[in-house]
Amino acid sequence: MSSGTGLRVLTAAILLPLVIAAALWGPTWLVAVVVAIVAMAALLEFFSMAARLGFHAYRLWTCLAAAGIVAQQLYASNQASVRHLGELLNRSPRINLELILFGFVLGVAVIALASQIPLAEALPSITVSAAGLVFVVLPFSAVVRLHGIDIFGPRLLLFTLVLVWVGDSAAYFVGHGIGRWKMSPLISPNKTWEGAAANFAGALLVAVAFGYWIKIQPVHMLAMAAVGSVAGQLGDLFESAWKRSAGVKDSGTILPGHGGMLDRIDALILAAPAVWYYFEWVILKGKKF
Repeated sequence: MSSGTGLRVLTAAILLPLVIAAALWGPTWLVAVVVAIVAMAALLEFFSMAARLGFHAYRLWTCLAAAGIVAQQLYASNQASVRHLGELLNRSPRINLELILFGFVLGVAVIALASQIPLAEALPSITVSAAGLVFVVLPFSAVVRLHGIDIFGPRLLLFTLVLVWVGDSAAYFVGHGIGRWKMSPLISPNKTWEGAAANFAGALLVAVAFGYWIKIQPVHMLAMAAVGSVAGQLGDLFESAWKRSAGVKDSGTILPGHGGMLDRIDALILAAPAVWYYFEWVILKGKKF
């Protein structure tokens, strides 16, 4: 085993039990704190790659907005858990994502005007700052909503994490072993359609295994795995395109042997909201357990 592979395995051996423990037994507020830290680390890596292309973000203000988005998701989860207290809920202040995003836009407008530079020069900074929130933080914050779904939350979050991990591993081994048909050679030359199919199949197997534990109808478990796998692979491809544009192999070096934080959560960024919205729009609305 090479030193790089050994370091990769050691990092995974340390982090995986911590992530699983937090997902299964940690309170939702702790998950929200972890999500905020991870999201801001990934956001800063996103901005570092943007800087290589000449786009310089408003880092501090955008990180504050990222923390606000995660806090709002925690607030929404808590509100949903006390929905039966209708009168109390009706009197409580409404804190929604639109309010957080409005505050972000207001802030970048003030920063841009206060800098006294031509608006044409400030627009790239505004654009990349907003892109970081939209493409990284906002979808990734769905992890908090997943965990906050009453008794199903922790198990659904673990299901989402495992389908991403298993799918990525299956895609890697099958793609390197028998992969021939390139999926997107200009963006990610190592990704193949065979690997993508293995990712999808691996996610379906995870759905079968978790279905007995979560006790959601098998057809819905399979559907959540399917949308999660497809969305996760799209997230992976998008991050690969961003890295290729910036001319870097990894988004960062924060995780020994694994690259950057954005490298580790690229698939989860879109897989988490895909699973969350399927559960909310299809299962929760129809009470199909």
